[in-house]
Amino acid sequence: MPKIADIEYTPNPNAVKFILKEPITSGSSRSYPNALTAQADPLASALFDVGNVTSVFYMDRFITVNKEDHVDWEEMLRKLAEPIRSAPAVAELAMAAEPGMSAIPPFVPGENPMLDQIDAILDEKIRPGLAGDGGGIEIIGLNEKRLTIRYQGACGSCPSSFTGTLMAIESILQSEVDPELEVISV
Repeated sequence: MPKIADIEYTPNPNAVKFILKEPITSGSSRSYPNALTAQADPLASALFDVGNVTSVFYMDRFITVNKEDHVDWEEMLRKLAEPIRSAPAVAELAMAAEPGMSAIPPFVPGENPMLDQIDAILDEKIRPGLAGDGGGIEIIGLNEKRLTIRYQGACGSCPSSFTGTLMAIESILQSEVDPELEVISV
């Protein structure tokens, strides 16, 4: 059971980041934009069951929960802490997993050299900053010179992620990969 080490407010006023003492995934991220998509995940489903939760994102040692605008964090934090403390840590999951089970990552390296280069740049320069704010970024695809991404966690509904952050990502990728590359967020 992961213990909560800290709770951080993010640049997005509707998102908080729970920092954990033990990891709950082995490097993969999980993103759920609504309760329906979280039905097969006991932790995410339990967080949505608290009520007024609009999305859940987690990986390694943090969980980001987004809430509805009209709800105050003070009343929600205690309710959210209970399912987080009840969730198994990655070590517990590994012992309980059936042989041969594995998570399928959303991005498969080696399919496209340009995507591999973009993913490496995102890993080095973009994802650490987004994770620090309780968010993440997922590559959806590359069609000619148009890269499609999806923000996760706190970044998913943060106004600055669709303006300044998106422009910064595009600028970095244009200077390091291809000057004609266009980045769009879905």
